[in-house]
Amino acid sequence: MRQVLRMRRMTRVLLLTVGGSFMAAATVNAQANKDLIAQGQYLFAISGGCACHTVPKETYHTGGRAFPIPLGTVFSTNITQDKETGLGSWSDQQIHDAMNAGIRRDGSRLLPVMPYEAYSGMAQQDLKSLVAYMKTLKPAKKATPDLKTWAPMVRSVAVPVYLRVFGGSSNSPAQAPKSGVERGRYLVNHVSICGDCHTPRNSIGVPNRSQYLAGTVAKNGPLGEEVPNITPDKETGIGDWKREDIAELLITGTKPDFDNVQGLMSEVIQGTPHGYKDMRREDALAIADYLKSIPPIKNKIK
Repeated sequence: MRQVLRMRRMTRVLLLTVGGSFMAAATVNAQANKDLIAQGQYLFAISGGCACHTVPKETYHTGGRAFPIPLGTVFSTNITQDKETGLGSWSDQQIHDAMNAGIRRDGSRLLPVMPYEAYSGMAQQDLKSLVAYMKTLKPAKKATPDLKTWAPMVRSVAVPVYLRVFGGSSNSPAQAPKSGVERGRYLVNHVSICGDCHTPRNSIGVPNRSQYLAGTVAKNGPLGEEVPNITPDKETGIGDWKREDIAELLITGTKPDFDNVQGLMSEVIQGTPHGYKDMRREDALAIADYLKSIPPIKNKIK
């Protein structure tokens, strides 16, 4: 009888121990997932809140914004978790492939208006976090308009040819740089993607690498907007700005002369629930330090 009681006590102790271990593991996993999503939200913010996927004054992140291209007009997609019109039925890997390689769920190519070549250099852990956060976006039904083009086979022929001739992906590091100029370079080129607007393009949309971040006039700018020169040229760029001035503009949209940015820059700062306004000051200063380190380019916009 004593032996039976002893066995029962041991069994209860064992069950409590195992159950406690499972609960502890579940708590650790839940916290890890929470941290992953929080980091993804931050990356989403400093990616400009993915503002291209929001039509101003309409439902956030539901796409439908028109972007003129040489062969017609393409529309940004719904990136909410709606299962019919958004990404709700996409797997993590499928979202990863779209962002990193420009491959849609059906295997066709995204037009390079979506800057997946720049995102290809995003650190693997950062991309994982970003996808985790995107999976939390509240579903909202809105179908994406079809590509408008006068040229047949744009996705199947034109895009592969364009990428083969003009494209270039980057290696994705396991972890992102933590600080300094290298952190700034990483954010500028692969997260905030400043060059997508501030580097001028030719008539077929190819970036002019010799004019890296040197801005462009309105007729050649994204959505017909003038884009300033942000190289450290003292006459035509921001060479006279202090690093703190650059950081302040990124976070608040306020220039050294106390004027405010407008248009697309205002949108990526504060046009969506999360934007550059959420950027940590140390990251804004890292971007400033990188921008002050690049070659100055004389390119008068006005």
